[in-house]
Amino acid sequence: QVQLMESGGGLVQPGGSLNLSCAASQSIFNFVFMGWYRQVADNERELVAQVISSGTRNSPDGVHYSDAVKGRFTISKDSAKNTLLLQMNSLKSEDTAVYYCCMGTGAGRQYWGQGTRVTVSS
Repeated sequence: QVQLMESGGGLVQPGGSLNLSCAASQSIFNFVFMGWYRQVADNERELVAQVISSGTRNSPDGVHYSDAVKGRFTISKDSAKNTLLLQMNSLKSEDTAVYYCCMGTGAGRQYWGQGTRVTVSS
């Protein structure tokens, strides 16, 4: 069973930055999908950013962002540390949410972290 642990959330002023991390309990090499979602209250979880594995070491992965965060957030992975990262810049109050990481296998299994809360407020 894969375990994911997010960290890096907190309180930040509008315009500030935070870096989220999601550490996996095993190698992330075989995950075909890795993404960050966010959820506000009981609303549906929103996909913020995702990395789709190319499947080969010589081809770049596919990276996609929601329109709400494009140009401000950067998703990346550190395979050596089995970690998925989300750099968040120019934060806005509407970015306030609980952020979750998710990793999925080619067989369709998905694993979720417990979430880390991000609050953007002055």
